[in-house]
Amino acid sequence: MGQWTVTQTAHPDHARSDAPAALGLLLDVDGPIASPVSRTVAIPSILGDLVLLAASGVPIAFITGRSDAFIRDEVITPLLSAGLGEALSLPGTRMFGVFEKGAAWAPVTSAGLGEIVVDESVALPAAVVDEIRALVSAEYADTMFFDETKRAMISVEQRMDVDREAYLPEQERFNAAAFAVVERHGLGVRLGDREAPDATGRVPFRLDPTVISTDIESVLLDKDRGAERTLEYFAAGGPLPRVWRSVGDSRSDYLMADHLHSAGYEVAHVDVRPRDGILERDYDVVTEGELIHDEAGAAFLEHWVRTLGLRD
Repeated sequence: MGQWTVTQTAHPDHARSDAPAALGLLLDVDGPIASPVSRTVAIPSILGDLVLLAASGVPIAFITGRSDAFIRDEVITPLLSAGLGEALSLPGTRMFGVFEKGAAWAPVTSAGLGEIVVDESVALPAAVVDEIRALVSAEYADTMFFDETKRAMISVEQRMDVDREAYLPEQERFNAAAFAVVERHGLGVRLGDREAPDATGRVPFRLDPTVISTDIESVLLDKDRGAERTLEYFAAGGPLPRVWRSVGDSRSDYLMADHLHSAGYEVAHVDVRPRDGILERDYDVVTEGELIHDEAGAAFLEHWVRTLGLRD
C-alpha cells in the first residue's frame, strides 16, 4: 500500500488552531469506510483522502459500534501506513475515535490510538456476557462468532465464510435466544417492538440487529452520544467548523447529524445505503448517485478533497 505525501498538499492556513477549518467530518466505519464484505478498508483512495483532509485541518471522527481494537487494526494502522502520522503532526490537526456507540473513546495521534477511556456505567454484567458467549459457542458457532474485543457491549457477528442467506435465519433465532438470556437475568431489554421491563419497570438494554451482527447494549449508547463527545473533544483543541458532514449506512447514523443540527451547525448527512429508506430531516440528506457503501464513501471523500483544493 502506497503512502501519500501530505507536506506538499496540506494547507497551513487550515491547520492553524486559531482559525476554524472549512469542514468537519463524523464518519461511521462499517459501510462508508470499511467494506461490509471484507470488513477492511478495501478502496485505497479512502486512506489517501482521509490523510489529505486531516493534514488540511479538517477534524475527523470515527463514530462506530466497532471496538477500539478493530478501529486500531483495520483503520488507524492502514492510515498510518498511508501517512497519517505525518498529517497529525501538523499544528491544529484533530482526529478522534468513539467506539461501541459511545461506550469507549480515544484521541487519534501521530502514533496511533491514544489512551482508551471506557464508560463502565453502560457495561453489561459479566454473567450475561459469559452466558451469551457460551450460547454462541454451543449453538451458533457455525454461522457467527462472539466479538471478544468489545469492552462494554456484546456483539455477535456473522462469520466471514458464511453467506447472508445462511446467516439471516440463524441471526433471528439467536436474537430470540439472547433476548431470553438478558430477560432471565432480570435486566430490562427490548428487541424491536418487544419489551421485557426489569423489576422497576425500566428497559435499560436493547438488542440491535445489523446486516452483519447483533449488538446487545445500553439504550444510552447511540451515534448522537458519540457526536456530542466528539464535539467536546474537538472544541478543546480550537474553534469548530460551522460546516459538518456525517456519513453512515444505517438509520441510527442520522443521529450524528441530528446532534449537529440541534447544536446549530450547518450539516448534511450522507446516506450510503439509501435503499433502506431515506429519513425525513430538517437538514439535507445526500446520496452518491447509484453508489453504495464504501464506493459511496470514497466518492464523498474525493469530492471534498477536490472542493477544498487539496487535489486538482
